[in-house]
Amino acid sequence: MNSPERLINGKPGVILLVEDDPADQELTRRAFKNGKVENELRIVGDGEEALDYLLRRGKYEYPETSPRPNLILLDLNLPKIDGKEVLTEIRNTPGLRCLPVIALTTSRQEEDIVRTYDLGVNSYITKPVTPSEFIRIVEGLENYWFQIVVLPPE
Repeated sequence: MNSPERLINGKPGVILLVEDDPADQELTRRAFKNGKVENELRIVGDGEEALDYLLRRGKYEYPETSPRPNLILLDLNLPKIDGKEVLTEIRNTPGLRCLPVIALTTSRQEEDIVRTYDLGVNSYITKPVTPSEFIRIVEGLENYWFQIVVLPPE
């Protein structure tokens, strides 16, 4: 049974992971499972697919099969359309601009951090190197974003 604190409108929240690296995708899946994160994890593999999902294009046109995420974990270094461009599109699109976006990336460069905040990211997290660190990060994200913060309605 889901705890009430993790429910949004009576159901677990949806987290969209935008990540091109299959190893990082699997690490995230495992971190959610091992951290007992009950929110639904959806994964897309590049920036173009992320925008298709968010803008309900192509195979993502139906809300029943592609629910709007309550939180986006966004890698910055993506093929086709990079994460900064995805973030810009999210912030410029009515109906999406209020979605919380967390940059989850390997870049520790100050210019990337400043630029990403300038584009409207809610948080910037550098990917940890060990699975146990990553599980700790995921648990913290879930606790903060689904138990403490009040998220915007759909």
